[in-house]
Amino acid sequence: MPPGFRPSSTYSDPSPPRHVHPTHIETRLLTAGALFTALLFCGAAAIPIHAQSGSSSSAPTASFADALQIAKRYRVAGLDSRRFSHDTFWRVVAPSLKSSALRTEQLGKSMQGRSISSVSFGEGKTKVLMWSQMHGDESTATMALADIFNYLAAPGSDPLRDRLKKNVTVVFIPMLNPDGAQLFQRRNAAAIDINRDARRLSTPEARILKAEQESFRPDFGFNLHDQNARTRVGPEGKQAGIALEVPAYSDEGTYNDVRTRGRLVASTLADMFQSQIPGRVAKYDETFNPRAFGDLMQKWGVSTVLIESGALPDDPEKQKLRMLNAAAILSVLDAIGSGAYANADPKSYESLETNHGGAHNILVLGGKLVLPGEEPMVVDLAIDYDDAVAHRGPRLRDSGDLAELVSIDTVNANGLFIHPTGPSLARDAAGARLVLGAPASIDIRRGAAPSSELVRHIGSTASGAGGRRR
Repeated sequence: MPPGFRPSSTYSDPSPPRHVHPTHIETRLLTAGALFTALLFCGAAAIPIHAQSGSSSSAPTASFADALQIAKRYRVAGLDSRRFSHDTFWRVVAPSLKSSALRTEQLGKSMQGRSISSVSFGEGKTKVLMWSQMHGDESTATMALADIFNYLAAPGSDPLRDRLKKNVTVVFIPMLNPDGAQLFQRRNAAAIDINRDARRLSTPEARILKAEQESFRPDFGFNLHDQNARTRVGPEGKQAGIALEVPAYSDEGTYNDVRTRGRLVASTLADMFQSQIPGRVAKYDETFNPRAFGDLMQKWGVSTVLIESGALPDDPEKQKLRMLNAAAILSVLDAIGSGAYANADPKSYESLETNHGGAHNILVLGGKLVLPGEEPMVVDLAIDYDDAVAHRGPRLRDSGDLAELVSIDTVNANGLFIHPTGPSLARDAAGARLVLGAPASIDIRRGAAPSSELVRHIGSTASGAGGRRR
């Protein structure tokens, strides 16, 4: 049982938009697009669940700027890395859980016997369920929840905290997959993706989440995840910092009252995130998945929103995204409690460009590859990181004419020479060759001679694990 249990600022984007080439990579398509115009305002008359709490949509709500300051002020120490264990998390939040404002309950245990616990706050009639880290290597929102617990547990009166306590009851499940978190892997101990076990409920982790939904009967749900750091906003956009989804509840992709409320909540969130990371907010694939928890929560009557944290430049441990998550969660809970979410424009969500995956981390374009014993030849290189967030473990993935591929970062090597070194270069009796799949170690130089001026190194033998970035 975790310690502390009782029974039952604006992000400044440093990188300007860069030109990317048209993509030939696979993209994900939406199923609901053709229905959008006819269904945009479907069910609006039945939206305001906030009426249950006795509050009105004209009630005061915290500005997102205020919430960002709260997230910054109440950030807890001890979660500076995205990789942390179950024990570490509960040790970090233990001081907050001593507060009478928070109620902690062990809901069950994982396959390997680690506790899966909830933290509850508030006494309002509008019920909200949030679950995080059902994929063990997706921890951004879990860090944000630790900061939120610290804020909610603080002594004294505070306008936002007082409103939340009055208007909503929130149940947080901050680490649904502690076995996966222990190894920083997506799946649980049986190698099952818990987010694809909502239909069969084979795993204890999935059964715990389903049981909580059935006993708590939430009005709103938040499915908190991290997505691939090589995902972009639209086919030619920036690296996605956040993606939002209002999951479909059927193959038709239609909107009933439940999903319509979710769309208004997602629109509220979209406006918040766009104010801080413009151009880096996308829409996640809405194709109905009959095995997925977000989709089935929507089908079970819970107005559900998916928040996917991607990556931002110069944020290797996702601490900026952690702050944005904490601020957005506090603000949207306030909007739900007051009913202000009902005033959101659905187009704020619907107008988001969709996620596009498959980008490489780095494309080196137009340089001449130098292999000992061979004439230099014009070659493009594609490089991906093993850890695409922290830019650790670069590997060579492709070589040739790659001008139509897309990437997060592009190196213009026109007029320069590419010298593979170390594990990127193999030599045998037949000669030298470039090794795809090997750790990248690339020198970009002014000339064909290995002693010519070094312009940039990409790899692990010079400027750190990820090389020097422009």
